[in-house]
Amino acid sequence: MYHFTDDCLIGVEQIDNEHRELFRIINETQELLDNQILNDKYDHIIETVERLEQYAEAHFRHEEDYMESIRHPELSLQKKQHLFFRDKINGITNSFSSDNAQQEVLDDLLRYLVTWLYRHIISSDLMIGKLKPSGSRIAPQFSDAYLTGIPLVDKEHRELFRIIGDVYRVMTDEYAFDKYDEIVHLLEELRDYTKFHFQDEEMYMESIHYDGLEAQKRAHEAFVSRLEEMDLAHVDENQQETLENLMEFLTEWLVNHILHTDKKIPTGAQS
Repeated sequence: MYHFTDDCLIGVEQIDNEHRELFRIINETQELLDNQILNDKYDHIIETVERLEQYAEAHFRHEEDYMESIRHPELSLQKKQHLFFRDKINGITNSFSSDNAQQEVLDDLLRYLVTWLYRHIISSDLMIGKLKPSGSRIAPQFSDAYLTGIPLVDKEHRELFRIIGDVYRVMTDEYAFDKYDEIVHLLEELRDYTKFHFQDEEMYMESIHYDGLEAQKRAHEAFVSRLEEMDLAHVDENQQETLENLMEFLTEWLVNHILHTDKKIPTGAQS
């Protein structure tokens, strides 16, 4: 089962409630896939797809309207991602018939929804409700509040805070005219170090048989994907905007992830 946790909150009540609804649809899809008693699932699959179509129509409209109202810089990207989601769901309706392998269709749908959930909500939507005037942004400082009690994890979290501090330094440097090379270096450092850190963290969770490992992996994949999908041409043309968005994303994601997800990791093996 997939659980809506605090690190999925974006801070906009209507959108958060609609994200909760997507979690419910995903869990119901999982239950339908796992149902070994029901032989013919055709009508249930069609009903699920229709719910998703209705959900997408309403939710994406609300999300885009809100983003437009606050002049969010990533509105055009969100619209493209929303269109891709609609096309994927519509494609299932157009190609699916009662003769199709129903379990395969369900499995494909579930995989897509889970990937969307973690890559889109946690990676992209997370920032919608976090937009603040650039002057209010400050670099977060590592403190005891972020300690997990796992020495290796805490050590690596400190390093991530240091890198965020470097992003803040470059972002607030008023004398640098061209920051492109520094931005690229920071993106590479973030990508490489987070992959290294996430691997260590996941190995530890696996060693203690932590039941939240799979959810952590998906959140980690979403974070890395966000960094890898950044368009360097856009970065070059919009350097300050890139830095401000990156600073906001890193601060909100890291703080939320540590406080609401990593701190739940036990410091020893689970029974």
